[in-house]
Amino acid sequence: MTDSSLPLTGERTVPGVPGERYWFHRHEAAYVWVLGHELRPGDIVVDAGAGEGYGAALLKSAGAAQVIAVDYDESSTAHMRASYRTVEVVSANLVELPLATASVDLVVSLQVIEHLWDVPAFLQQCQRILRPGGRVVVSTPNRLVFSPGLQRHDKPLNPFHVEEFDAEQVADLLTQAGFIHAKVLGLHHAQRILAYELANGPLVPRLIGLDVHDTNSWPSDLADLVLGCSAADFVVTTDADTAHDLVVTAVRT
Repeated sequence: MTDSSLPLTGERTVPGVPGERYWFHRHEAAYVWVLGHELRPGDIVVDAGAGEGYGAALLKSAGAAQVIAVDYDESSTAHMRASYRTVEVVSANLVELPLATASVDLVVSLQVIEHLWDVPAFLQQCQRILRPGGRVVVSTPNRLVFSPGLQRHDKPLNPFHVEEFDAEQVADLLTQAGFIHAKVLGLHHAQRILAYELANGPLVPRLIGLDVHDTNSWPSDLADLVLGCSAADFVVTTDADTAHDLVVTAVRT
């Protein structure tokens, strides 16, 4: 992992920022799960909403024949082109993907749909570009845990989120877009973070408002936990309702 030249805006997570390690590795853990469960050698993969690009590079290094990293933000795509030479970078709106019909095997879109104004249009584009039998993997914060009390279709407090979802909603969105075999999983804290929370209470509320660039000002126990975080501190299970993030897979007909 190398330091990122992209600014940390709060809209995306980036590698190389010590105080951001919890969020970065929480995102990375979903990519790691994809590598072990959905990626097949030789796949042509689209990473839709690729952000900083580290996930697209992971997919390529794990055996994808080609990874197309798509993002609307020009600073992100410029950074990816300079930093991750093994992936193909495309600047585009996710509801107007400039890719041929039935041309890819796997679409990965992690921590993205909560930022989109038209999720059904994006999923229709995924359906179009995937080959028959192709797969889609979507992850998104679980509204029930991420924003307790927020109801369906309410405007989230997070200024970068258009809408937050529960498990049933995401599965329904994929089914309505024509996908089959929608399966909803959940990303949870693994043992090290669970042990910390047992002694100190929920982790995420303790992180809110802290200066990620100045971990020296944090409580020492919290700094030690976050600075030691890795993707191994998260696990994907069949329990979606109490998960921090939803991980949803489906198949193109």
